[in-house]
Amino acid sequence: MRVPPRIMRRLDTLGKRPPSGLLRLTWRVDIDSPLDWLRAQPLLPRLYWRSRGPDAVEHAAVGAADERPAEDGLPPALPACLEDAEARYFGGLAFDPRDAGWQGFGAGRFVLPRLELVRRKHAAELCLNLLFDGRDPDAELEAARAALLALRDARPAEPLSPVVTGRHDTPCRDDWAGWVDRATSSEEQARAAKVVLSRQSRLLTRVPVDPWVLLDAWRRRARHCFHFGFQFSPEATFIGCSPERLYRRDGARLLSEALAGTCRRDGDAARDAALAATLLADPKNRRENQLVHADILARLAPLARHASLAEPGVVRLRALQHIRRDIEAELHPWVRDRHLLAALHPTPAVGGTPRDAALAFIRRHERHRRGWYAGACGMLSREAAELTVAIRCALVTAEAVSLYAGAGIVDGSVPDDEWDELEAKIADVMSLLV
Repeated sequence: MRVPPRIMRRLDTLGKRPPSGLLRLTWRVDIDSPLDWLRAQPLLPRLYWRSRGPDAVEHAAVGAADERPAEDGLPPALPACLEDAEARYFGGLAFDPRDAGWQGFGAGRFVLPRLELVRRKHAAELCLNLLFDGRDPDAELEAARAALLALRDARPAEPLSPVVTGRHDTPCRDDWAGWVDRATSSEEQARAAKVVLSRQSRLLTRVPVDPWVLLDAWRRRARHCFHFGFQFSPEATFIGCSPERLYRRDGARLLSEALAGTCRRDGDAARDAALAATLLADPKNRRENQLVHADILARLAPLARHASLAEPGVVRLRALQHIRRDIEAELHPWVRDRHLLAALHPTPAVGGTPRDAALAFIRRHERHRRGWYAGACGMLSREAAELTVAIRCALVTAEAVSLYAGAGIVDGSVPDDEWDELEAKIADVMSLLV
């Protein structure tokens, strides 16, 4: 992949008098598919992020100019020299701050990429990040040159084909029924009105699945979702198409949402509308959503001057419909992303409420490691941040694709109905693999 000569000349100039702080060198590129570009690059980590919405900006990035592990289950503070710079860190947090997370991912990490491809509508640019924060400037310049020399042209992918040879669910259906019965018992309901239980469906594959090809095919079926991918080592990649925003922060303005309560889609517009009306009127699903938005508003109260809750609506995805209530808040000037994540993550939509009691139930019963499933992932910067709740996701390794799905268990939940909901939540990606 050709790098403009002016970029290499600028690196030579910097060697004579290195600046301080962050320097971003940017040039236009002709790249239609950031995911095709990403899968061709040899440099790790590989990162992908696209916000929700038809005009959302795509980010595909490789390498690390700076990397920060999570601290006590919270995102790191940005380096002081980046406080006024346009520095975007991409990464995520595990669901449970007390869990070490998946191997290679840890409890959380955020990366300022060495090279960041940014695509807005029909225009793309590539950015080289250099960080002069007291480190050896010669070593930083050499790392930047090496990253540029390693760049490769985009590589179109072969279409996906069926590859699954077996499936193992954890828990099995009988164990799931036992968990739901236990969670809805009067004893447990007195502790936690809602517990979100999850399942891991491990799909064994006859050949390795290219995670970026799978994500590309998946996102075309989930256009109204957040799209993300994180690969820190050759052994595993975490990808997903999540419908749920944890929060978006623009300065002091915060947007969040309560996404809970689910029914299927039928495919016929009139029947879908009838199903949506039934969903909004259903006591069990209304209660599930109410528990979520009440908890979010209570947790935002100390951080915000004002918070408001919109009327309930229905979000229609390809196979499912969810109740959603938008939340908007004006944050106090001292609030940072660490405060927001400490308050909001994990939300009742993926953990339950009260949080501590729900997490205690999950820790006692779930035998699989959630890792970054139901965690928080996205982009952080000084002026803005956006994170999605990491649901509708998969962990891809050489021998398997592990799918994760959860269901909110409240009084009135029926084990078979909740199991069917899990199946519906993984249906899109399953259909690409079997």
